[in-house]
Amino acid sequence: MIWSDYMARILIVEDEISIQKLLSYDLNQAGFDVDSALDGLTGLQKAKSKEYDLIILDIMLPKLDGIEICRRIREENNDVYIIMLTARDDEYDKIIGLDMGADDYMTKPFSPREVIARIKAGLRRQVKTNKKTNSIELNNLKLDLNRHELYLNNKHVSLTNKEYDLLLFLLKNKGVVLSRDILLETLWGFEYDGDTRIVDVHIFKLREKLVGSNINIITKRGLGYMLEEELNENK
Repeated sequence: MIWSDYMARILIVEDEISIQKLLSYDLNQAGFDVDSALDGLTGLQKAKSKEYDLIILDIMLPKLDGIEICRRIREENNDVYIIMLTARDDEYDKIIGLDMGADDYMTKPFSPREVIARIKAGLRRQVKTNKKTNSIELNNLKLDLNRHELYLNNKHVSLTNKEYDLLLFLLKNKGVVLSRDILLETLWGFEYDGDTRIVDVHIFKLREKLVGSNINIITKRGLGYMLEEELNENK
C-alpha cells in the first residue's frame, strides 16, 4: 500500500509548542493523521508502542535528545521513516543524526510546504517490512526474507542469489538513484575485478522477471539505476 492510499500516521516530537501546533495543523490539513509529544521520553514511548509511517524528530529535546531516540528506534529494527529537525545549522549534528539512522534532515526555520514535500517524498520511498511474515510487500510484489523468494501476484518467481540480493537492495533504496559502482561494491565486493557490465546484465535479467509487476527499474543515464513503483493515477 502506498502512502496516498490511506491516511498516513505521523508522530511529531517537538518541544517548541508553537512549532508543534503549526506542524500538526498543516499536516492535518494535508490529510495526515498526526500524533505528537513534547519531550524525548514520551516521544520514544509512543514510537515503541504505536505504528507510525513517519516521525518528525527534533534533535534538542528535554529528557532525551532526538539522536538518542533515533538510535533506540533503529536498535529495535524499526524502519519507520525519520526526518530530524534542528535549530542549528550544524554539520556535526547532521552527520551524527544520519549515522544513527535518520532518513532526512531539515534545519529551522522551514516552510510548511517544504515539510509536506519532504514527507510525501519520504513516504513514496519507504518500503515496509511485514514483521509478521518477515517479508517486503509492494503492490503485487512480495519478497520473502526468510526463504529468499520472490512472489508476483502470489506466484513464485525464480531468482538467483545475486538477483535476490540486487532486488532487496533496490527495494530498500526505492526512489534513490544507485550508481553502478555502488551496486558493484555493495553486492560483489571491493575485491571484485571482473567485468563491471555484470551489473547491467543482472539488471536486465531482473527486469525480465519483474514483467507483470507494478515495479520498474529505470535507467538514469550517466548516473545509474533506480527502482520505482507505478502509481495508479485513477485512485
